[in-house]
Amino acid sequence: MYLSDVDIKKAIKEGHIVIEGYDESRMQPASYDILLGNKFIVHNSQATMAIDPVNKIYPEVREIIIPDDGYFVLHPGISILGTSVDYFGSEKYLIQLSGKSSLARIGLIIHNTAGIINPGHFLNITFELCNLNHMPIILRPNMRIGQILFSELSSPPSKDYKTTGRYQGRDWQHFVDPREEETKKEKAKIKTKKVISKKNK
Repeated sequence: MYLSDVDIKKAIKEGHIVIEGYDESRMQPASYDILLGNKFIVHNSQATMAIDPVNKIYPEVREIIIPDDGYFVLHPGISILGTSVDYFGSEKYLIQLSGKSSLARIGLIIHNTAGIINPGHFLNITFELCNLNHMPIILRPNMRIGQILFSELSSPPSKDYKTTGRYQGRDWQHFVDPREEETKKEKAKIKTKKVISKKNK
């Protein structure tokens, strides 16, 4: 069940939803508009022959920061990363990112598949921006770029994103390999076992 504007406001007041810089004028009937930041990650496509995720071959990238009164020209067929001005999250609710109809109609995609923010994940969300139009699209910092929706879970989750999340604390990192995360978890388990073993001696 999705939260209405009434329930979103109530959850913010009670601390169940965190939205830094909350602006009530951006509240929609069942969602909240979020703003585009001024940082972008672009690929240096000329330096990479192909992307091979299994073998951890990723494209070279560079970060671009533009002034608040500047703009970024997103050319047709290009995919980049952007970030939100808004920092948000919830321990209680599942958050979903959705685009704005006005931007979708001109061919702007703000996320390819990664539109879910798990409970316990607090972040400036990373957008997967892509221009499907045949003309360039101008992106400006602080423009309304998307909206977030909040939904209730049938029960509290057994896992905490703070300890299991692949991008926890590094949402702006371009790629985090799953094997790296598995290695980190195994090391944490071994460390925990050693601590328990010492306590039992």
